[in-house]
Amino acid sequence: MKESYITVSQAAEAEYIEKKSRFIGYVQPVTQEDEALTFIQTIKKKHHDATHNCYAYQIGEYDQLQRSSDDGEPAGTAGRPILEVIKKSQLKNVAIVVTRYFGGILLGAGGLVRAYSKAAQLGIAAASMVRCISGVLYSVTVDYPLWGKLEHYLQQKNYQTQELLFLEKVTAHILLPIEMEAAFLKDMAELSNGVIQCMSLGEQILRQPVL
Repeated sequence: MKESYITVSQAAEAEYIEKKSRFIGYVQPVTQEDEALTFIQTIKKKHHDATHNCYAYQIGEYDQLQRSSDDGEPAGTAGRPILEVIKKSQLKNVAIVVTRYFGGILLGAGGLVRAYSKAAQLGIAAASMVRCISGVLYSVTVDYPLWGKLEHYLQQKNYQTQELLFLEKVTAHILLPIEMEAAFLKDMAELSNGVIQCMSLGEQILRQPVL
């Protein structure tokens, strides 16, 4: 994967009203095109009575897959603006569907672009964004007298503790950025004069909130 990329952390939706037209922005994290297509069809089925279900998605490490649809709206007024919101937000692996229920007042081309863009932006805000970076998961085992010292260290470094086991000894599963691996192992050795047991459990994706 790339050194880091931004995506949405969860599925979400948000609603926007413009001149009595109802726009509902649905956002979904996806990693493959069939996931995006399934998501789009699910929303279309849910809102089969809507005036339009316009969408866009961007997938791939280098944004290899970019698709959009105006679903009957004037060309370039819906799908493309949604895709532009995804691009400007620097998001990868995300699909957005904006459902519209016509309110009886024409918005014009500019009004449609603004409305679909706004609904997409609100959906992204509701989903919240995360930065994905390469991480490595470690199993760290310590004697109880050392646990307080290790816990304080982990809090200071803000490393993610995924699991804690309190048995004969304390075992913590710790996820950290892969570029911090060497420094982490050095700190573990110095923290306990080599007593702390560390075992790599392999690489994982580390997700950090984008504030």
